[in-house]
Amino acid sequence: MSTDIANVATATRSIRNPVLAGFHPDPSILRVGDDYYLATSTFEWYPGVLVHHSRDLVNWRSLGGIITDRRLLDLRGCGDSNGVWAPDLTYHDGQFHLVYSDVASFASGYWDPQNFLVTAEDITGPWSDPVKLHGRGFDAALFHDDDGTTWLLGMSADWRPGRDRFGGIEIQQYDRAARRLVGSPRILFTGSPVGVTEGPHLYRHDGWYWLITAEGGTSWEHQVTVARSRELFGPYEVDPDGPLLTSFGRPDLRLQKAGHGSLVHTQNGEWYLAHLVGRPYSPLGNCVLGRETAIQRVEWPSGGWPRIAGGVPADDVVAPDLPAHPWPAEPETDHFDAPELGRCWSTLRRPATPDWADLHTRPSYLRVHGGQSPVGRQAPSLVGRRVGARECSLETVVEFEPADHRQLAGITAYYNTLNWHHLYLTRADDGRTVLELLSSDNGRRTAYPELTVDADGVTRVGLRAVFDGPAVRFDYDLGAGWQRLPVELDATILSDEHAALIIDGEPAAWGFTGAFLGLWVQDLGGDGVHADFDLATYREQ
Repeated sequence: MSTDIANVATATRSIRNPVLAGFHPDPSILRVGDDYYLATSTFEWYPGVLVHHSRDLVNWRSLGGIITDRRLLDLRGCGDSNGVWAPDLTYHDGQFHLVYSDVASFASGYWDPQNFLVTAEDITGPWSDPVKLHGRGFDAALFHDDDGTTWLLGMSADWRPGRDRFGGIEIQQYDRAARRLVGSPRILFTGSPVGVTEGPHLYRHDGWYWLITAEGGTSWEHQVTVARSRELFGPYEVDPDGPLLTSFGRPDLRLQKAGHGSLVHTQNGEWYLAHLVGRPYSPLGNCVLGRETAIQRVEWPSGGWPRIAGGVPADDVVAPDLPAHPWPAEPETDHFDAPELGRCWSTLRRPATPDWADLHTRPSYLRVHGGQSPVGRQAPSLVGRRVGARECSLETVVEFEPADHRQLAGITAYYNTLNWHHLYLTRADDGRTVLELLSSDNGRRTAYPELTVDADGVTRVGLRAVFDGPAVRFDYDLGAGWQRLPVELDATILSDEHAALIIDGEPAAWGFTGAFLGLWVQDLGGDGVHADFDLATYREQ
């Protein structure tokens, strides 16, 4: 390619939002040399803290997750939408630093959070044993100051009745050599009148300390607030012109919930903000795709405040002045030929270890040993991938020999323990192998006995789950071609909005994760049953 053509290609490219479609919230963006990284929340799913890599802010590829085993975090017993919240990725003195919060609850003003820090010389690891930090709040983040000191910021939680549960942003020094916090914490910023102040990131620029926070809560009123101070400990002045970014009050926008941002400075002096968004299926309706990651261009004049055009999230953004760097497309079909699960897959509450997610015993098959029931939080056997488009599907071929009704294997459209649709093979009371359909809506189960399909004597069964906007459909193939189950199920119950439950002003449940398509095996009697999946094909329309 000639230099002239390359320059034209760079100048005319744009960032199309969201850059990470589907469940990828709370982005922390980082540049190291010519490489850009995004780290996002994963909650009850392994691997924890997914990382994506780019060279141009336009094209992104998955590097998989950082928390791949229980040495770094044990998610057994983790509640729905608990677990890994709001990671922070920084680089200093030749090392990557990852801070993450493990939030254990959210009832009655208690979060029971614990913050951890791990380090590595390479983004792909190996990562150090975790350093246990504090449990005073969540959304912890590191700031490396120009004088060589390192500081830990975080949301300060207040459990006391009658107090603001979001007690401000606190700061405490972190000794990198000793790998521990030192000195006393102090409140750095109490927030703007919008409130619900969290998600802090601190930057040094143009002679100021710049504090970026999320405010308004992580739904329609979400925003990115900017405050600045000449001194590290403040006082911090909030931008008098209002939030740097928000969707609030603009239900016409395609990208809603804009907030929880972090900044990055390109090699050529340009600024961009990574932030979360949601794409509701109707105006201020349910976001089945969950909270996603978008990027906006920031203009930052010398001596002035950072600005995003209109202060609202744009669908298309001018790309930075960098050479285009596309990545090879992910194959549609996973034939399970690799020694480990592909980076597109996640597993629920337990890492994908060979004792239950086995890629070796039967080559080119994924053997899934059955786990707990849908409400079990210790050892479920669900291998899933994020739903990334309104119209998409997951197709598989399964071999399964159930011995009784306690053994189930099939395909699922899944949100959490209480909200899912499941098409599965099991054993009927008369001894036949049958296909059955079961749905759960906030724990209220609905069976469809009239749709039961006789699959007795069929060795290999094709199963397909289809998201078609607000509907979910299931197909099956017993060897004579694909057949559709004659029912449309509600896809919108697989959403953050539907999963959230407030009782008497207190959160009984939150929804933070977005929808999944997955392979699900249950062994409710603990008899050691397994299912073999020959392949899995994911397509977006």
